Amino acid sequence: MADTLDHDAYADRTVGEIDRMAWLTDGVDPAAPVPTCPGWTMAKLLKHTGTVHRWVTEIITTQAAKRVDARSLNLRLPEKESDYAGWLTDGAPGLANALRIAGPDMTVWAWGAEQTSGWWARRMLHETTVHRADAEMASHVEPVIDAVVAADGIDEFLAILPSGNRPKQHLAELPAGKSLHLHATDGDGEWLIRFTGAGIEWERGHAKATTAIRGPLTLLLLFVYGRVPASDERLTVFGDEELPTVWREKTAL
Repeated sequence: MADTLDHDAYADRTVGEIDRMAWLTDGVDPAAPVPTCPGWTMAKLLKHTGTVHRWVTEIITTQAAKRVDARSLNLRLPEKESDYAGWLTDGAPGLANALRIAGPDMTVWAWGAEQTSGWWARRMLHETTVHRADAEMASHVEPVIDAVVAADGIDEFLAILPSGNRPKQHLAELPAGKSLHLHATDGDGEWLIRFTGAGIEWERGHAKATTAIRGPLTLLLLFVYGRVPASDERLTVFGDEELPTVWREKTAL
């Protein structure tokens, strides 16, 4: 698969992530807890992910101009939670086909600033990838995320953060004037995130910051998503060691 991500690549890779998540969770106890999603079980994780896929499929196929109520969808959810992994897979072709047919430029409702089918294609890859990692960590499997996907996922997370329902209420609480630098040790990726007092500004590149975090791209992505703490032994922190904790509290999607 190519080392660049275009619209079709987002769709193709999303299908791959769905298949991987379903394979991993098939036969797993549906009541098993998912520590990275407090209060969730494996069944809830699968239901959430599959519901989001079907919701986005509806948005794209109907060219929705306003938010679709997910409760209005006929999810065809299996009676037995043990069948949720197969149900997750069943939703993949419809999502991928809807995205491919729409192309990247169709105007549709989205909760981000960009109201296009292309925005959703990118969102679905990273939504699914992170939840695949949730399932792996719950199963004591160390996640590995393609470096290109992980770097793009960090870009996307920072871009959508001000639009997220929860973080947009809390970004102004980040300590103004401080900053966070992320530095990948296994690929091309450095990010500088400045806290402005009203929100955040960010850019790719190297610069001094209040706190710097170095580590593999997979772990940097999981850090920004609040899945692993900066204190993880596989990450190295320089500077203010309290700032990453504040970041996780204020930026949770």
